[in-house]
Amino acid sequence: MPQPDHIMALPVPDPSELDDQAQAYFAKCTEKLGMVPNVLRAYSLRPKKLATFIQFYNELMLGESKLSKLEREMIAVVVSSANRCYYCLVAHGQAVRKLSGDPQLGEMLVMNYRVAPLEARHRAMLDFAWKLTTAPSSVGDDDRNALRDAGFGEEEIFDIADVAGFYNMSNRVATAVDMIPNPEYHALDR
Repeated sequence: MPQPDHIMALPVPDPSELDDQAQAYFAKCTEKLGMVPNVLRAYSLRPKKLATFIQFYNELMLGESKLSKLEREMIAVVVSSANRCYYCLVAHGQAVRKLSGDPQLGEMLVMNYRVAPLEARHRAMLDFAWKLTTAPSSVGDDDRNALRDAGFGEEEIFDIADVAGFYNMSNRVATAVDMIPNPEYHALDR
């Protein structure tokens, strides 16, 4: 049985009703990805928030960082796994499959990152992201020191926390509005 056939449980504006900047961005998505991710369509209900979301996402996930794009996507998936966010597990699980070239890694991170054969650096990074998501008030110096021991610098520790924090927020919004991922994600990079 296919997933529900909606973008979210709230109304979504027709893209032709959006401002020129949003329409241009949607056209760029269609050109590069072959689709407009439903998260963007959902955020179009609040155009200023859409623009802010796009800017923050692009800086966080595509901007300069010593964390690779794959590492950032791995964090997104593990946080989303802890939160059981269907949208982000499907969309970012696909990104992990694509960036890693390993469909099994994508599935392991979605289901239980602890079964994945990860290098110590990635294990420490994902343990931190999981703990920050599931027990945030218990994160302390020992956890940051574990990242340092795994070779992460101060800026990387900040970026790990920033990516984990963003996906905790995004997971909650996606769940609250019943956001559904584009069906195309399911078949990509398998």
